[in-house]
Amino acid sequence: MDTGRDFLRAQLNNAISQHNALIGSLRDHAGQADDPTYRQLCEKHIPALEEHQTMLEAYGTTIGSDGGSGLKNVLGSAIGKARDVVDSLRGTDFLRVVGDIVMIRQSQDTFATFAAAGERLGDARLAELGKMGEREHDAMQRDFNAFCAESFVQHVQGTVVTSSGDRESTSARV
Repeated sequence: MDTGRDFLRAQLNNAISQHNALIGSLRDHAGQADDPTYRQLCEKHIPALEEHQTMLEAYGTTIGSDGGSGLKNVLGSAIGKARDVVDSLRGTDFLRVVGDIVMIRQSQDTFATFAAAGERLGDARLAELGKMGEREHDAMQRDFNAFCAESFVQHVQGTVVTSSGDRESTSARV
């Protein structure tokens, strides 16, 4: 395992790759969403995520990071294609949003680590990047969790929102 600046660069590269996968997931899910609320939720958060991505990459440039290029990009692309296959099998907004929440939490944890580590290392830029990312991913997680809970209720009640925004009764009410 790397140590020193090499460790920092490696972890930043991991964060860049993982965060980029989250952006790709939300873009895909915005296009696949049946529920307009889910589509809007994904679209609402993509600009902030793109800003975070730019900030991660800019910080990486200052520490000599390759931005997750090379093998990691190949692996990220392969993981993205595998995710697309899994998403097509999932087929519902509920299952897609559950996957999004997992990815959001992973980014949230990464940013929290950057915030705490940046403070301890005296790296103000890493600390601020971490704090900002953690704060914004916390808010995003709350939004996605709220949608997930609403979608869960709709599925239990048998009234799932269709792509036209109508409620479609799929089974008897509980």
